[in-house]
Amino acid sequence: MSTQDVTMPARARSHRRLPAEVNILIVLVGIALVFEILGWVFQGQSFLFSLNRVKIMILQVSVIGIIAVGVTQVIISGGIDLSSGSVVGAVAMVAMSFAQASSYARAIYPGLTDLPAIVPILIGLGCGAVVGLINGWLIAYTRIPPFIATLGTMVTVRGFAKWYTKGQPISFPTEGFAAIGKGMMPVVIFIAVALIFHVAMKYTRYGKFTYAIGANAQAARVSGINVERHLVKVYVIAAMLAALAGMVVAARGQTAQAGMGLAYELDAIAMAVIGGVSLNGGRGSILGTAIGMVIFGVIISGFTFLRLDAYYQEMIKGVIIVAAVVADTYRQKKRRKS
Repeated sequence: MSTQDVTMPARARSHRRLPAEVNILIVLVGIALVFEILGWVFQGQSFLFSLNRVKIMILQVSVIGIIAVGVTQVIISGGIDLSSGSVVGAVAMVAMSFAQASSYARAIYPGLTDLPAIVPILIGLGCGAVVGLINGWLIAYTRIPPFIATLGTMVTVRGFAKWYTKGQPISFPTEGFAAIGKGMMPVVIFIAVALIFHVAMKYTRYGKFTYAIGANAQAARVSGINVERHLVKVYVIAAMLAALAGMVVAARGQTAQAGMGLAYELDAIAMAVIGGVSLNGGRGSILGTAIGMVIFGVIISGFTFLRLDAYYQEMIKGVIIVAAVVADTYRQKKRRKS
């Protein structure tokens, strides 16, 4: 065998080791450049070099990005979570009812106004944890498929959100609670959440167990991992992050409505899949999802910038999701062949 025969496979292997996030980043740059060119052609102005536009774009997707961090962990574990959007709406309602100022005459709980911001935040996170516990228990211990289990909780939790105040919105939060949605705070919260779980998924047992279960649950069980207990943890964390997103949305708008978070779960799944998370489980990263979030934001902001009607945007968004799944399927087939 010649030296050339030995070095060629080595080069191929080193090429394949290029991080998936790099490829996603290249896609992001390409899409941004396309919108920049289209901006000059059709609008006569720059798309990328408008600080205000970039700020609005990041703010728009940061809340769903918080949900996407939790959804990423669920998908890596081999599951799916359709309930996160409903958790956003329900927790926004519950947390806001405990965050109202005494100056509002029609408070939901008149005796519980002007509470420190930490109280409604903890109540909201607790509500999210309960939903996650139900999801995790149904999936891990009754073996109901994740799609069906979380579809059931999605409908139930949305119904609870509407029942809580008979469909009436809740407003007038305290300044302390409203602060978590002011200015660029949603972006700061997203960055903090993404960093924490990037480290957790890459360097801790929690992350290693999640990847192992997603890759092969039976092998993970044989190796000594308590698969059921770990899956419950994953779903609890995902629901708590959706709850956090719900409170940020409510604080930002200073009002809570039962319809909040509608279809957020689909956008979060789209961000994860665009970011290279495999729907088959066992592959993906928080960093990839963060880049996927930015790609998603660039596309939506770009269409708005080009004054494309909203219904066209929805249709194109659906095409992008399908294309991302097809690309994931192609990657999986390629890996099996190699």
